[in-house]
This record gives sequence, structure tokens and C-alpha cells, in this order.
Amino acid sequence: MTEKFKVAALASGRGTNLQALLDEAGRPGSPFSVVLVISDNPQAHALERANREGVATAVVLRKDHPSRASFDEALADTAKRYGVELVCLAGFMRVLTSAFLSRFRGRVINIHPSLLPSFPGLDAPRQALEKGVKVTGCTVHFVDEGVDTGPIITQIPVDVEPDDTVETLSARILVREHVAYVRSVRQIAEGKIPFPHPALALAIPPMETP
Repeated sequence: MTEKFKVAALASGRGTNLQALLDEAGRPGSPFSVVLVISDNPQAHALERANREGVATAVVLRKDHPSRASFDEALADTAKRYGVELVCLAGFMRVLTSAFLSRFRGRVINIHPSLLPSFPGLDAPRQALEKGVKVTGCTVHFVDEGVDTGPIITQIPVDVEPDDTVETLSARILVREHVAYVRSVRQIAEGKIPFPHPALALAIPPMETP
């Protein structure tokens, strides 16, 4: 039997995108398995989701490390022990530094609630509403050292309704996030989406958040 592609998720909170990945990994014929969930928050609901599915978990606390680099190295060491081939950020509320990314160069992906390069950074649905755009959405992208600047894998648009609030718009985007993330991880695991060349991520400058 062919060994499944090994995925780890980093999560700080509810882990709804993690649950979508766990559900897909549990389906017959799935090309990937979620082998590890790492959190910087011991109270994260994402850990409970992983435990229910029998997935290994680890908690790495920032306060236990003297620097961000040391913290990121501990995250990477943990993932390496499980033979992880792809790292998925699933609501991980810290920006990863090169101390982590250099260990998984071109093998870290993220889901963001906007059509990048529009509205990078925090509160993307709020940014969309404040700008008055008619369409926003979600983006799956490879992670580099910038803020939401890595090569784009896929995007799904979401219409902005006239009476939308941050909450209603965020909820509709989240539904599409689950679809986009699962599809992207599956296609990566199947070899249909190549990993970017290591130099590509380094060549993209960080984008300033408006």
C-alpha cells in the first residue's frame, strides 16, 4: 500500500480549516493524511479536533523560548520528527520567520480571506468592506517571509452583498476557504501542483499592509 502524503497543521484557535482537512484525509482514497497538529495555544479547539481524529498533537509555547527564531526552530524540529512533507497554516496567529521557513522551504501553505494581493494582513474582510469592493474571496498561497506575499495556488471569489457585515462576509468566505484549502492540499499531494523553486519565495518582497 502506498504511503500517504504527510501533512502537518499549525493552528492557534478554532481550527475550522483544520477540520476540513481532517475530514478530507479521512475519506477513502484520500492521497494525504494529517499526521500532526501543532499549536502555540494549549487551549486551542484545534487540538481537540485533532485528538478526536486520533491525530498527534504538540504544544510549543512562545514564552518557553528566548527568541522568535528559537521558537520557530522548535516548531520545525517538532514537524521534522513526524516526517512532514507539507505544513498547512490553519489559523496560526504568528508570522513564521526564516528559522522555520528555511527548514520547509516552499512546503508551507496558508489560506487567506481575500483575493490577494488585495487586502493582505489582518482583518481582510473588514478591509474589503471599508474599500467598498463588490467581490472579495479567499486565496491559498505558498508562504514566504513576507506578509501574504508568496506564490498563489488558487483563489475562489465571493460576492460582497450590500447589507454585509464583517461577520456575515467572513462566514461566507470561510465556507469557500474550506473548499479551496482541501482542493489545494489534495492536488499538492497528488503531484498536480508543483512546489515552487526555493529561490522564488526569496525573490518576492514583503508587501506593506494598507
